[in-house]
Amino acid sequence: MIMSKLVSTIIPCYNASRWIAEAIDSCLRQTYSDIEIIIIDDGSRDNSLEIIKSYAQKNPNIIWHHIPHTGGNHARNVGFSLSKGEYIQFLDADDYILPEKIEHQVNFLELTGADVVYGDWRHQYHYSNGRCTLGDIKITGQQTDILESLLGTWWVAVAALLYRRKAIQNINGWDETLTTAQDRDFLISVVMSGAKVVYQPGCNSIYRRYGDVTVSTVSKPRWIMGHCLVLEKAERELAFSQKLSSNYRCALAAGYFEMARYSLLEDYSLYLKLLDAAMIRCPNFQGNSKNRIYNLLKALIGFRRTERIVCLIILANKRLSSVVQIFAELKRVSGAIP
Repeated sequence: MIMSKLVSTIIPCYNASRWIAEAIDSCLRQTYSDIEIIIIDDGSRDNSLEIIKSYAQKNPNIIWHHIPHTGGNHARNVGFSLSKGEYIQFLDADDYILPEKIEHQVNFLELTGADVVYGDWRHQYHYSNGRCTLGDIKITGQQTDILESLLGTWWVAVAALLYRRKAIQNINGWDETLTTAQDRDFLISVVMSGAKVVYQPGCNSIYRRYGDVTVSTVSKPRWIMGHCLVLEKAERELAFSQKLSSNYRCALAAGYFEMARYSLLEDYSLYLKLLDAAMIRCPNFQGNSKNRIYNLLKALIGFRRTERIVCLIILANKRLSSVVQIFAELKRVSGAIP
């Protein structure tokens, strides 16, 4: 058991008074003792800063800094500049980690000599009635080519990772021009810098989800475009370094297609644009559906025609649902009128 190397846990916080205490507590309860907790309050307008100060007064291993509101990526970069740890744990203020998380991952990095380790994770769902439940464990699994996976549809929660300091020093930090998909961009940058990234089974990270959305997906169009910007950035860098292989082109196509499907119910023209972006990068792209009927239809009439039919069905169902809701509301209102 290795208990001698400092781990810096970096927590950006913006208006997270409801959750910040649990995030801090989850770090204080770690079985790994050599930890500093760096909390950057990003100009919160609630009482987050007061909560942070109250913890810092009781624990000398907590370092806090207050900055004007400039976004999570800037806060993370400030936190990293203040850190001294050989290992770095990023943790969003509304998430938390389980007690053995850091100990397990430090030992695993020491054992393997890798630069980054990631594990499994799960959602904690919060509902408007105050109820919360834990979702199924998301098994992230060992990826054959982690860059190919990241360019496609694979993802791992921020809290589920642990980095060696040098892996972060080899890149330009968190991209402060991005407002969404920052974590995907950050890990892509680390991987493209040559870092060795390994998987350790086990779930020790909890990612909150509120109703049907996460904090990062509140604005779906902005979220979609953020991911597209990350894909464009990665593609440019791969092309510049002459590493844009056919596998990476197909992975990019899968990434654009996923964003196309997300945009379908929001903006059909954007869906078509992103579908074209996928096909340009990989003309033979056939989608990634596991639906038996979809794949049977695709074998008979081709991917583009199948996709058109499926999308028309999805859009028709959306319109039908809207009509049903309107009639239900009219019935409710008419029933309330004496």
